[in-house]
Amino acid sequence: MNNKAGSFLWNLRQFSTLVPTSRTMRLYPLGLCKPKIVHSNWNILNNFHNRMRSTDIFRYLFQDAFILKSDVGFQTKGISTVTALRIDRLLYAKRLFFDSKHSLVCVDKSNDGLKRVNFHHEVSSEDVLTKETKPNRISSRKLSEECNSLSDVLDTFTKAPTFPSSNYFTAMWTIAKRLSDDQKRFERRLMFSHPAFNQLCEHMMREAKIMQYKYLLFSLYAIVKLGIPQNTLLVQTLLRVTQERINECDERCLSVLSSVLEAMEPCKNVHVLQMGFRILVDQQVWKIEDVFTLQVVMKCIGKDAPIALKRKLEMKALRELDRFSVLNSQRMFEVLAAMNHRSLTLLNECSKVVLDNIHGCPSKIIINILQSCKDLQYHNLDLFNGLADYVAATFDIWKLKKVLFILILFENLGFRPVGLMDLLMKRIVEDPESLNMKNILSILHTYSSLNHVCECQNKEQFLEVMASALTGYLHSVSSENLLDAVYSFCLMNYFPLAPFNQLLQKDIISELLTSDDMKKNVHKLHILDTCLKLDDTAYLKDIALSLPQFLRELPPSHPNAKVAEVLSSLLGGEGHFSKDVHLPHNYHIDFEIRVDTNRNQVLPFSDVDTASATDIQRAAVLCVSRSAYCLGSSHPRGFLAMKMRHLNALGFQVILTCLLRKTGETPSSVYSAGSKSESQSPGNCSRQQQSCRSSSLIPLMPFCYM
Repeated sequence: MNNKAGSFLWNLRQFSTLVPTSRTMRLYPLGLCKPKIVHSNWNILNNFHNRMRSTDIFRYLFQDAFILKSDVGFQTKGISTVTALRIDRLLYAKRLFFDSKHSLVCVDKSNDGLKRVNFHHEVSSEDVLTKETKPNRISSRKLSEECNSLSDVLDTFTKAPTFPSSNYFTAMWTIAKRLSDDQKRFERRLMFSHPAFNQLCEHMMREAKIMQYKYLLFSLYAIVKLGIPQNTLLVQTLLRVTQERINECDERCLSVLSSVLEAMEPCKNVHVLQMGFRILVDQQVWKIEDVFTLQVVMKCIGKDAPIALKRKLEMKALRELDRFSVLNSQRMFEVLAAMNHRSLTLLNECSKVVLDNIHGCPSKIIINILQSCKDLQYHNLDLFNGLADYVAATFDIWKLKKVLFILILFENLGFRPVGLMDLLMKRIVEDPESLNMKNILSILHTYSSLNHVCECQNKEQFLEVMASALTGYLHSVSSENLLDAVYSFCLMNYFPLAPFNQLLQKDIISELLTSDDMKKNVHKLHILDTCLKLDDTAYLKDIALSLPQFLRELPPSHPNAKVAEVLSSLLGGEGHFSKDVHLPHNYHIDFEIRVDTNRNQVLPFSDVDTASATDIQRAAVLCVSRSAYCLGSSHPRGFLAMKMRHLNALGFQVILTCLLRKTGETPSSVYSAGSKSESQSPGNCSRQQQSCRSSSLIPLMPFCYM
């Protein structure tokens, strides 16, 4: 302003006459001002600068609006008087909002050279510039407090529209969050049919380029959350303007923009905005000061973001670890899962904070942590034990639905929380009426997958309660759900008569074999048929199932070459064992070893043909992965336990081996799940264990008979 005033005075001193231009404002319905240039011929007195002191000019330039006039020498053309528009302080014209009910009028001619503008509520002529007033600006918070519905906000807009229009959308979204789902749907229908809604959308589109960037983001987020279709002109226009003005984004706007991108569905404009957002984050990551903003940005960055950007965000988070609150540590699991970045350092440090502040942790946080650990394949036994112990300690205040959801997540992670599962079994036995069909299926799946009932004292009572609860729903259960429930009972070596009889009906079997999940159903039916033949089910053995041939995935042609090499060195050559043995009922074992009945000598396969079958003991060597056991224990999971049970029924003693990931790694525990001790192993088991542990060829788990 000082530079403009100085230039103005300098020009006045240099010229005695001048033909200037005056600005008039033409008002548009949406409150946007467009300047219109009107030329006028003015004869300014030569001694103008002598008649007015510079101090007066400066005083009037920076006060209220004023008009430069003279008693003589004025000739007007086009307008009757010269007017000037007052701009309050440093407020730009593009941020002004005009009300068409008010106007600026000219000042009557008087003897004074300078006069203030008098405001009236009457308009003298169309050539007079309308008056700019400051209507009462209503904030979004005030709107949301005063209005009770979305239509009330639109009615307020109709009475006295104010700038910016984003306040109305933000207020409507604030009100919508307080409503139920049914109320939201009803209010949205009223909003779309309201006569002022289209006008508000037009205001929003026209104001998008001139409103502050944060208000633009607030309005876009509110519009998307209100359910306005994303393919509409309004949303796409705001998206384009957001792209064009993305360089105006500061730290707070980064957080809001992250929420906007997270709420929107994929489309071309969203993809472009996402790319711009990543570039902006890459430039400003070291300037982010708020930890919450950093986590919101990390969560929004996307799983397909460049790995360099993910590592940069990880380093920024590691720098801010000392400033992490308990909530920040709890949220970090979900954040890393959202960006698909497995940072062990961050996860380990946050796990310690979670465990130190586990008391009072909400169920939602615990569920998010476990779900994130599953997505990131992060297995922390201390964390899992701490969470399970906390839920068990506060078991009485937990709803059955939440406990089941947590147990399902533990099952997905392969972790068996013994204490928590025992407590749930006790509650089920005491209150079987609380079970519905969905709970029954979840409980059966979890307990059979983790093979928990095998060691429980009240195993029979628990299984009877579950079978009785399932029988009560047989009239309404679907074929697939019935098959899942019976399959779980088979894994737990329990065969309730009523569910089996209904499942084995011809129409049920036919429906299962023609469904979309036919392959999965055939697999489970084959296991059911195997259990009926090999397990102790005398009253069901006569049932014959006519099933299509089930083709399993073929094992490798040379399975576990290193295991075979170690066995050859231990047993005295490859002739003392057989590889890749296929058994009835679609079972497969990696190696078969045959010994005498006293288990003192390994029999070569060339001598087996001449020996009597009663003089031979057969051992099945299974090379299993760690996922076949419950996490951090030697407890086999459901399918492995069932396979070992069936191999025993086929006359095999089971030997489990597990390959470790790193060569030379010392086994931390013996993986076993049977009643046989190490002293019952063939030959000298202790010598075999020492040979396996010291072998440089393969880090093999100790042999264990089952």
